[in-house]
Amino acid sequence: MLNETVRKQFPILAQEVNEHSLVYLDSAATSQKPQSVINAVTEYYEQYNSNVHRGVHTLGSRATEGYEGSREKVKSFINANSIKEVIFMRGTTTAINTVAHSYGREKLSEGDEIVLTKMEHHSNIIPWQQVAKVTGATLKYLPLQEDGTISLDDVREMVTDRTKIVAMTQVSNVLGTINPIKEVAKIAHEKGAVIVVDGAQSVPHMSVDVQDLDVDFFAFSAHKMCGPTGVGVLYGKEELLENMEPVEFGGEMIDFVNLYDSTWKELPWKFEGGTPIIAGAIGLGVAIDFLNEVGMEAVEAHEQELANYALEQMEQIDGITIYGPRERAGLVTFNLDDVHPHDTATALDSLGIAVRAGHHCAQPLMKELQVTATARASFYLYNSKQDVDQLVDGLRKTKEYFGDVF
Repeated sequence: MLNETVRKQFPILAQEVNEHSLVYLDSAATSQKPQSVINAVTEYYEQYNSNVHRGVHTLGSRATEGYEGSREKVKSFINANSIKEVIFMRGTTTAINTVAHSYGREKLSEGDEIVLTKMEHHSNIIPWQQVAKVTGATLKYLPLQEDGTISLDDVREMVTDRTKIVAMTQVSNVLGTINPIKEVAKIAHEKGAVIVVDGAQSVPHMSVDVQDLDVDFFAFSAHKMCGPTGVGVLYGKEELLENMEPVEFGGEMIDFVNLYDSTWKELPWKFEGGTPIIAGAIGLGVAIDFLNEVGMEAVEAHEQELANYALEQMEQIDGITIYGPRERAGLVTFNLDDVHPHDTATALDSLGIAVRAGHHCAQPLMKELQVTATARASFYLYNSKQDVDQLVDGLRKTKEYFGDVF
């Protein structure tokens, strides 16, 4: 387990909420930020706030160095082959939409297939729905096993010669399922399809090597990995990105502009129209430094231990339903019998415990689970077994309270 010195680097966790010490169990929605990241963003605005690339003055040069230095850090963190394959965007949603509009609309035609899973976040469903409507392509959904995993046999059966795109999350934000991306990518490529991976819930919590996985596109967000909100990354294989058109046009992304035609900058900048999220990118770079210092293997092992401990303790609560497989990432989604998840979350909040309640931007999965909503506790490197104990104690008190009321 990671020690207390890690937690102490997150100033927000020192506060009390509703006269209780804060127990933050909502990192799947957004992570908290270490002091080093907060300082880096503040330092940018206080000491070298300037636009990037175009300026030759000192502040502009420092901003450019910080911004492009973070791109190098991202490249190394996910083991991309080149900085040309690392594009800064507003987040996972924007990255997936960019692939859907720039690649999907150009490559798909009537009768082509897009294969997804039923566990996808809305951000990896709706863009493909829109592309399918425009192109006439067909959406196909892999069935889920009883434990919330997918079967590679189903993947082999569903991915056909007509399949052009497979879009899949690496880690489910509801079930905690860890999908076999490397094996799915191999199947997709054997049929001539590309694979688009939502890595929002994986990159913060485990080592990711995009070359080893052999994914074609990969998207993730800074705010779930100790970084700032409003910035994320699209990774794409260089040969694919080279043949894709930008989806946003304007400053920064151009090479030459004439009255009736224009040309674009080289990768990755042709996809980064307008003033970029400079402070956010710099903050992401420092977040990567922080995670590297802790060690991603240590982060993953810590969360696995917490998830296993949470399952063991929560399964002892009468009337609780837990969703997802035994082997999972660091989150547990659940419901208490006869207690709405919003009531569960409200009761826990009164005890200083922050969990997420709702459909978690996964309404098709909720229908598959035959529920309208669930509660979710998600863990990160700053959580402890004591946090889990307080959650379990809070759930018992919640169950007791609503049992007395109703």
